[in-house]
Amino acid sequence: MFYFLIFTAFILFAAHVLLLIASFIGPKFGSSRYFYSHLTLWLTGLVVLVLALNYSGTGRSGFLDYFNSPIKQGAILAFTLALSLTAHGIVKFLILPLVQKNKAL
Repeated sequence: MFYFLIFTAFILFAAHVLLLIASFIGPKFGSSRYFYSHLTLWLTGLVVLVLALNYSGTGRSGFLDYFNSPIKQGAILAFTLALSLTAHGIVKFLILPLVQKNKAL
């Protein structure tokens, strides 16, 4: 189960990146792909949280052993939220205006 969850987190994060890039390919912004990109990011955070809840303190992973308290485990969700908001801000305030500017030329 340990390796399955790690594999799942990796696949979900890779899907997040691919969906985010795919949102900008084509003649118009892919809002549904952008939504699914954020969804896969949040699912990745939840899988990492499940890993931390089940395997912190077991010695299987030094990374997961760090998350040995509820506050540190909550930091996983806080980091996911911060990453999601940062990515959304970059897309909304930097990338989309550049894409619209280039289309106007």
